[in-house]
Amino acid sequence: MRILIVGAGVIGLSSAYILSRAGHAVTVAERHADVASETSFGNGGQLSYSYVAPLAGPGVVSSLPRWLTRRDSPVRFRPKLSVEQWRWCFEFLSACTREHSELTTRKLLSLSFLSRTLMHELIAAEPTLDFDFARSGKLVVHRDAQAMQSAMNLLEFQRTLGCEQHALSADACVGIEPALAHGRPLLAGGIYTPGEDTADCRRFCKGLEAVLRERGVRFLMNTTVDGLRRSPHGVEAFSGGAALPADHVVLASGAGATRLLKPIGIRAAIYPIKGYSLTFELQAQSTAPHVSITDSGRKVVYARLGERLRVAGIADIGGYSLEPDSVRLATLRSEAAMLFPDVGRSAVRGEWAGLRPATPRGTPIIGPTRYPNLWLNVGHGALGFTLAMGSAALLADGLAGSSGHELRSTFALSH
Repeated sequence: MRILIVGAGVIGLSSAYILSRAGHAVTVAERHADVASETSFGNGGQLSYSYVAPLAGPGVVSSLPRWLTRRDSPVRFRPKLSVEQWRWCFEFLSACTREHSELTTRKLLSLSFLSRTLMHELIAAEPTLDFDFARSGKLVVHRDAQAMQSAMNLLEFQRTLGCEQHALSADACVGIEPALAHGRPLLAGGIYTPGEDTADCRRFCKGLEAVLRERGVRFLMNTTVDGLRRSPHGVEAFSGGAALPADHVVLASGAGATRLLKPIGIRAAIYPIKGYSLTFELQAQSTAPHVSITDSGRKVVYARLGERLRVAGIADIGGYSLEPDSVRLATLRSEAAMLFPDVGRSAVRGEWAGLRPATPRGTPIIGPTRYPNLWLNVGHGALGFTLAMGSAALLADGLAGSSGHELRSTFALSH
């Protein structure tokens, strides 16, 4: 089949890889001159298979007053005169229950474990890929005893779902990652997961692009898909007034998918949550972590990418602007300096702001629509890199008409 994929981020390229491997003639349309130019460009660098619990959780509502009144809060809401924003927010708040959170976590863990298996298989199958991949393990640190206790309760729940995790004292955290020695007085403890990975998402995308081009996948760069129009077979995608020929169309365009879907009567509950990152150039003498670190209370992640350290986090719910906020970037720098002083003194190689395409419940939308040739692979929030390969496999199964994978209906549009 001729398959057109709209979007050349990590979701679109992973989809192209799986579909081309299945023998389809794949074309990727991308509005930028290069792949991974937006959300996949500077993300947190964590392949976080065991930490997929949604942002919508039972503790969120009580945290909102503190989050919404502090300028340096890890989560910030900027209200707009937008029905789309407010509807998403109300659906998000309705999902902030233990029941919804646990159900979503179960779904996402199944998908993330599939994705981990496929990522490791891809690395073995494509030895030319070089994207600073490391089986680093991950340590989630907590700054107060109550938060640590809550994390231990979640650990017990996740163990029943197949996660290998260990609760550690603050001293044991430093034993796992000596770079935390300076921040030891700040810590109440942590949860260590040895099976987590780190990697550079943009380098992954660039490497995958090279593999795909060699395989014969066609790339239409600087090509904006302006709209979808109904056709006798479902829909057609148009760019500059010209139809892009395809038997099937896959939207993997993140938060931009809603703009294409609305005119043809499809509502996908996706709204952008802006995140930020800094990339520090490490010196030989820098005391920087090798283990992937998440500072849970601050919602900041640290991932070593070769001789660089990616520091990322923050969630701004306030529209589609990609304009970086200097205050938010300064917050990331100060957080890094507090936990890892040597890093805070290092040169910043890159600043980034990107839009994470999030659904209210935290589950991506993968699968068919009411139009027989239109498919979605969108809404992964902050987990796009983590879930990319598994999501691509589910999409490919659906396009092949396979009914064998029990996860397929879990992430369909009606969910």
